[in-house]
Amino acid sequence: MRKLVSGLFISLDGITEAPNLWQETFDEDMGAELGAFLPTVDAIMMGRVTYQEWLPYWSTMSDDAADGGFAQFLNNTPKYVVSTTLDNVEWGNFETPTLIEDNLEQEIKKLKSQSGKNIAVQGSPGLVNSLIQHDLLDELTLYVHNVVAYSGKPLFSQGTLKRLDLLEAKSTRSGVIVAKYQPRQA
Repeated sequence: MRKLVSGLFISLDGITEAPNLWQETFDEDMGAELGAFLPTVDAIMMGRVTYQEWLPYWSTMSDDAADGGFAQFLNNTPKYVVSTTLDNVEWGNFETPTLIEDNLEQEIKKLKSQSGKNIAVQGSPGLVNSLIQHDLLDELTLYVHNVVAYSGKPLFSQGTLKRLDLLEAKSTRSGVIVAKYQPRQA
């Protein structure tokens, strides 16, 4: 069975919105983490906001972009966009994403039951929070940056108590803590 996994950059005060405004560095250790993660994924899921922010930038990037292969990965991997407000989705000259408009729990269970690698939720902190609340996310990796952002959208802004178990934690050479969690099983 496939897993639904997510990795998010987060500040010490829990902000996940617009990490480009507060992320100081992307060091070699973080690059290695991403390089090890990408081969474990064969589908991408994102919420409406991330989709609309990423579409004009990433769908126009060439496969030879100097981004460690992320453009090639993102553009050539099947995508699912979760939105109740969009009517259709596209991805430039690449394969059209699948729009999930309703029955999120049912659609995710169907995707997870298919053979394949992990499904990665890219960006999309609102979606990640919702997935955690509905016990649909299997693994959450937080890249905790050593900065207090003081403004922006936090990852956890609403919901009920959820407990997670720490699977692994390490620090990168620039002081970013990489902490991998899974929801605690009742």
